[in-house]
Amino acid sequence: MWRASPVGRVRSECLARPAILCHSNERPMRRLTLCFTALLLLATQAPLEGQSSLLIEDITLIDGTGRPAVPNTWVLVEGDRITRVAAREIEAPAGAERIDGRGKFLIPGLMDMHIHLSGGRGRGGPDERAGMRALHGFLYSGFTSVFDAGNNPDYIMGLRARERAGEITAPRIFATGGVVTAPGGHGGGSGATLVDEWPGDIPQLDAHIAREPDLVKLTFDEHGWGTRPLIPLLDPGLMAKIGNYFNERGIRTTVHISHEFRARQAIEAGINTLAHPIIQGPVSSLMAATKVPMVSTLTIGEGYSRLVEHPEFLDRPIYQATYEPEAIQQLRTTVRDAYAARTWTTWMKVMTPVAQENLRLITEAGGVIVLGSDQSTGPASHRELELMVEGGISALEAIRIGTLNAAIFMGKEREIGSVEEGKLADLVVLSADPLDDISNAQEIDLVIKGGRIIDRSDLDLPINRR
Repeated sequence: MWRASPVGRVRSECLARPAILCHSNERPMRRLTLCFTALLLLATQAPLEGQSSLLIEDITLIDGTGRPAVPNTWVLVEGDRITRVAAREIEAPAGAERIDGRGKFLIPGLMDMHIHLSGGRGRGGPDERAGMRALHGFLYSGFTSVFDAGNNPDYIMGLRARERAGEITAPRIFATGGVVTAPGGHGGGSGATLVDEWPGDIPQLDAHIAREPDLVKLTFDEHGWGTRPLIPLLDPGLMAKIGNYFNERGIRTTVHISHEFRARQAIEAGINTLAHPIIQGPVSSLMAATKVPMVSTLTIGEGYSRLVEHPEFLDRPIYQATYEPEAIQQLRTTVRDAYAARTWTTWMKVMTPVAQENLRLITEAGGVIVLGSDQSTGPASHRELELMVEGGISALEAIRIGTLNAAIFMGKEREIGSVEEGKLADLVVLSADPLDDISNAQEIDLVIKGGRIIDRSDLDLPINRR
């Protein structure tokens, strides 16, 4: 059962500061309606059976802001919010569930800001079971928020609605629905919003807005995946008008690009974030000056050569726990053989270190890098952290990239992304220090979303079917 905040406190939050439902980017009438709906729902919820608060005692806190770890910290969660963080003992409220944090480490819930949830584009129609298993894999892996950067709109928006209604166990789902692109452009298949003239295509944008995207993804890349013949792309001036149209209506934008020139054009056009790193050309000064968040997506390219050269990674516990056995077998055989035969595998092996170095330089210069895997599994998201650290980014900074920076990307940094008083209680308790080895972020004791401890043994995953 979900823990709910007392109605009075939630009412004051709706009036005083943004929340997941009642945030400052919403249009006024819609914001008022959502706030009223949230209050009505909370008013009708029965009190929790048992504990309505959690007290995490004497734990080492890595709060997601980039500040050094703080040992001997107490964190109090009441309802769905963090209400106290103290470097001294906190008296447990009556009925609170107490969590012994000695020898353990607390980080914010991790966030992957570029996924494409599986199940949305099956030949026989959407496969919701595949999508739910993927969502469970993210939760099992400590990812309490995901952003779907392009999918079957009905499918992903339907799952998002069910998650927000508390009908399914899943991470917080943010989504664009389909992408916005030129006719024939990258991602311009079924579900995409196709635009090539202004103002004639405004009705298409309004139809996209009607689906209430959390953030809109555009594509601006004539190379597609780098090795294909050139394909159509949005005119830069048109892209600026599209981005401004969404921003005026309180909706942030991100853009698929692959090289420095297009990144500069997109930033000059006012696009809010970049959905991929730059793998050709240095951009650290640009990204540091503009503070435009850039998503990492390293593992989508590195994964080809990794599978060919080091398939033993599939034996690691997190993969065995979350990947279906038949999928692992297929990866070891037919998929690996196919990757070995592709020139793309070699090209991405060469280009991944370039992207890693760009991310390191941007981070050192003060830019905002954001974790995103461009995949659909929790283990791939953890691989993103590993690749950042292997590329020279500190583990402490990698955690910020996967938490607070990710929240900044979504415009949700006042609600999630760090362990601070007043924020939603999305938390992960680890049994080993991720600052010693970022792979220790996979050593998970507890996953907490919105103040609720997730029963990982109840998730629809291979580890729970043995």
